[in-house]
Amino acid sequence: MRLLDTNGGNLKLKKTAKHAGGNYRLAGLSLYPDPILCPGSKAADCMADCLKSAGRGAFSNVTDGRQKKADFWHRDRAGFLDQLNSELFNFSRLCDKTGVRGAVRLNVLSDIDWENHGVPQNHPGLTFYDYTKRAIRLSDIRRPDNYSLMFSYSGHPAYRKQVTRALQTDCPVAVVFRVKAGEPLPAAFMGRPVIDGDISDLVNVTAGPVIIGLRAKGRARQSDSAFIVDPARAALVAA
Repeated sequence: MRLLDTNGGNLKLKKTAKHAGGNYRLAGLSLYPDPILCPGSKAADCMADCLKSAGRGAFSNVTDGRQKKADFWHRDRAGFLDQLNSELFNFSRLCDKTGVRGAVRLNVLSDIDWENHGVPQNHPGLTFYDYTKRAIRLSDIRRPDNYSLMFSYSGHPAYRKQVTRALQTDCPVAVVFRVKAGEPLPAAFMGRPVIDGDISDLVNVTAGPVIIGLRAKGRARQSDSAFIVDPARAALVAA
């Protein structure tokens, strides 16, 4: 069982590489999410609206594959890390051989602190990026220079301290809006300008103190969770 997708199987990763503004090849790791893999999900009230159901996540064979990888992590963490580092080493060599820049998103559907497992540090030639719901990770001095993070917003009351802490940094904050594909996003939210985050995560992660506007996908389109922001509410807290 391979852990990494390095061939563009994930549509968001494929789109990110296409619009990154450079010669990139993307690799991603998709683990089926649970409260252990996503420790901030309860406070954020986002598990039901997770992207696990979007795109290829609607197919049982894809879901089963992601669950097997998650089970591997829970069952044999040392073995998982050995295989992951081996695959990343091979991916880095492939990128060097083909003259492209390698970028890696290890938390496509999870929120593991990979910096505390030494993974980005083991592969300094690769660029790592992720979204996180744990604001403490944004300013953690243990996170290496080749690993960048974006914060994932929720309006759930239990999550307010995390949002406040994240807004005290210059890291981008991702917000899912109840906006259909093709419709415009709000111009501003929480005192920050909104950029279109559905184009490229490599653009998003270097955008600085902005709101990364994402349109609701999968089951989230019908959700009334505080994780999804209605445009009318966005207008009220734009400043």
